[in-house]
Amino acid sequence: MPQSEPGDTVLSRIHAILGGAGVDYRHLTHEPTPTSEDSARVRGEPLEIGGKALVLKADGRFLLVVMSAACRLDSKRLKKHLKAKSMRFATSEELLELTGLVPGSVPPFGRPLLELELLADVSVMAHPRIAFNAGALTESIIMRTSDWETVAKPQELIDVCLDPPGAPRPG
Repeated sequence: MPQSEPGDTVLSRIHAILGGAGVDYRHLTHEPTPTSEDSARVRGEPLEIGGKALVLKADGRFLLVVMSAACRLDSKRLKKHLKAKSMRFATSEELLELTGLVPGSVPPFGRPLLELELLADVSVMAHPRIAFNAGALTESIIMRTSDWETVAKPQELIDVCLDPPGAPRPG
């Protein structure tokens, strides 16, 4: 589990990181939202601005991929991009051990918040705002995507979103 002070929560650490960076954001406490669709509904925001954080294991190393909640991961494309022989989603047990969090509550932040390499899909950057669960299924943050990118500092921008039916590919 990541290093933190006693009584520290992922949410309090997110507040500290965002506050320290001087960025504007909105924090919402709401009913538990186990799915991206539930989260969008309680936030009153479009599904597309949801930042879906996926913890994956590729060739023995864990990493965090953030994409629009409206997207599905193109696993073949990501595996090829990473030049990985094997790749899979982290199990609930691995996720708990790595982050102290349950599925659906992982925020789109790597180091220093979570000890994971952070990759961001272009689908996240296509929207002016990003909304995400912030360490609990009952806590959300909504902020400008440009501020999120500045603070989260993704190591790489990738294109691994499966095309929604009938949607043209960007660029």
